[in-house]
Parts: sequence; C-alpha cells; structure tokens
Amino acid sequence: MSKDSLTITDNRTGKTYEVPITYGTYERDGASIRSADLRQIKVQDEDFGLMGYDPAYLNTASCKSSVTYIDGDKGILRYRGYPIEQLAEKSTYLETAYLLLNGELPSSNELEGWEQTIASHGMIHESIRNFLDGFRWGSHTMGMLVSVLGAKSTFYPDARNMSSQELMELHISRLVSKVATVAAFCYRHSRGLPYIYPDASLGFAENFLNMLFNTPNTKYEPNPALVKALEVLFILHADHEQNCSASTMRGIGSSLADPYSATAGAAGALYGPLHGGANEAVLVMLQEIGDVKNVPEYIERVKRREVLLQGFGHRVYKNYDPRASIIKETADEVFEVTGRNPLIDIAKELERIALEDDFFVSRKLYPNVDFYSGIIYQAMGLPVDMYPVLFAIPRTAGWLAQWKEMMNDDEQKIARPRQVYTGYDTRDYVTMGDR
Repeated sequence: MSKDSLTITDNRTGKTYEVPITYGTYERDGASIRSADLRQIKVQDEDFGLMGYDPAYLNTASCKSSVTYIDGDKGILRYRGYPIEQLAEKSTYLETAYLLLNGELPSSNELEGWEQTIASHGMIHESIRNFLDGFRWGSHTMGMLVSVLGAKSTFYPDARNMSSQELMELHISRLVSKVATVAAFCYRHSRGLPYIYPDASLGFAENFLNMLFNTPNTKYEPNPALVKALEVLFILHADHEQNCSASTMRGIGSSLADPYSATAGAAGALYGPLHGGANEAVLVMLQEIGDVKNVPEYIERVKRREVLLQGFGHRVYKNYDPRASIIKETADEVFEVTGRNPLIDIAKELERIALEDDFFVSRKLYPNVDFYSGIIYQAMGLPVDMYPVLFAIPRTAGWLAQWKEMMNDDEQKIARPRQVYTGYDTRDYVTMGDR
C-alpha cells in the first residue's frame, strides 16, 4: 500500500529517513515536503543537517496561499478560484480587489460600501505635493512612486500598529485608494503639469484617467471603451501568485514593517525590467522591427541568438498566458477609439510566425501579458515610464492580499533564508605592513 511519504537513503551513512508528503488543493502540483524535515539527515550529530539549495526559488514553496492559482502547463489563472477570463469579462477592478483581499465576491451592499471607502481615501496629504516637488522635472514616475509609498508611513502614527484587524483594513483601504492618486501626481509632476485632485463621484478607473489627463476647471469625460480597457488591464495585473514583488512584500512584511514600507519594497521589485518593466522592452522591440515585412528577418535573428524575443516566455507559463489572449481582444476595442496603433500589426505577425515555428513551440515560448499591454497604453497616450506604474496600481491589491494572508498565518516567521557558505575558513588578521 502506498504511503504519503518520501523515503530517503543517505549513501554517506547508509541511514534511511521517512519524510511526510503534504498536499495542496491539487495533488498533481501541490505535493511538497517540509524543508526543515531534511535537517534530521546528518553525518554527525553536531552537523547542521541537510538543506535544499534553490537559487531564485525555482522549486521552493515559501508559504501556503489561497489567493491565486496558476497552472502554467494548461495556461490557467484563477483568483480565489474564479477564472481570470470570467473576472475580466464580468467584474470591475474594485470588485476583483475585494475578492482578492476578502476571499469572496462582495454582495451589492458590500461592493457599494467598498467603493465608497476607496473613494473617501483618494485625497493625499498636501505635504506629499511638497515631497514630489523635490524630484527633478522629468524624473522616472516609478522611482517617484516607490519613494512616496515609503514616505507615506510617516504620515500615519498607527502605521506600525497591527494589533487589530480593523487597523489592518484601514491601512489596506488607504493604500488601494491612494496609490492611484500618488501615481497620477507622479505623472503630472514629471510632465510639469498642475495636479488634478481625485473626484469621489467617479469610478476608480475613470477617476484615475481624470487625474492623468484633465485640465483644471474643466469636466473630464473619458471614453467608456478606454475606462473598460483600463478596468480589464487592472484586473489582469491584480495578482500573480508568489512572483518577485509579491514575495518581496511578504519578506518585508514578515519583519512586521508597516504595509506602506512593504508596498514600497514590492514596487521597487516591480521596477526591474525583468518584472514590471518588461512591456517597455516589448515596445522598444516592435519599434526596432518597424514594419511587418521585417518580422521574418527579426525572427531569424532571434533564432541565431543575436536579439531577444521580448514578451514571449514566462517562468510559470509553458502555454499561452491567458492574460495575453484577453489583452489582445481589448487592444482592438481600444483602437476603435484611439485609432489603430501600427505596432499591433507587427506584434500579431510576430506572434503568428513564432507560434508556427518549432524553434519557439518546442521551447514552449508563448506570448505573455507584457506582449500587448504596452501597445494599448501607448495608444491611450501614456508614456513608457508610466507602464510599471500602471502595473503597480492594481498589483497593490494583490500585494496587500498576500500581506494580509501572511499576517494571519501562524506558521510564518521573519523571512531568513539559509545560505551555502563558499568563503574562506578562519584566517588571522594581517597588519598593514605585512600584507
């Protein structure tokens, strides 16, 4: 009879150990052993014990989570069990944020109360304006956002007080709301434009577009198709399991740092070109290709490893990223309003050829979420340095859902990975004259 355990024989000593196997929701991809159980495997009693060595956490689970599920082989993404395709079609960003943060879709009254709460927290302290004015004109908006998020903890004396669930919910509401205002202010400052204050009468995406593009003393009425597109993009970017920025959020939060500092750290991780800045690289690549007729030549250069095919492949997905399919459809709806961005034709031809070429198919290189999102943002009139900011706004809800889950998880402690030391053994200090 099979047992839910792993039998390990240490060939150094001949000893055999039995380690329990535990499961997540799905046995096929949720089986694991506790790394701490490996410590019993020793050559001598005084040894530390066996460790796992896993650079970049390629195969190490750092937590148990019920927030987001991904099956990369099948191209599945679900928030709290709900398929991303259904949420993108039927939900709004704030409803999806509520789902991520609370585990269930809200009732009509709950959603109305949540929307009112977020709208009521839209304003930011006037001192933040002075803080932003200290940045050079033209500064990267993501760099400003990271700085302001970190500074915001100083505006709330209770920021480090995690003694009650009520206070945690207050910090969460503040961050979900104010990140959009801060992001819009960063954009306006970088362009030398006057700040547009939030309008509590507008929906979340509508209000954000108003703060970006309105002019003082006028009524801004964004096109409903653009509002819907932004809602969809925000839903698709809201969470993505234990990625670099989410694990950063958990790592910082594990020290009981305030959620504003933890969010700033997560945003700093997102700032990197291998994470939140990836769609900028796609846009640069498409502009370099320049014309549909140049796509076959570029594909050959990729195969010769002269250039990279940006926006293809993913650490998790070994199938078509489900978010990419949704974004491609959204792009056509946006272009009906803004006019067709010629880069979309290059992107679609690039995708068509790559998906028919065994070089890419055999390597399971499929378009990811970054492949089309930058094209949409460009069509909406947003500059490249805003792309990671547009990623950070909705991802704040996901980061906070991960943070909230970690704070309520009795198994979690301050993050402290082990290392495999490869330096010198003990050495005696040598005085300057004898070196």
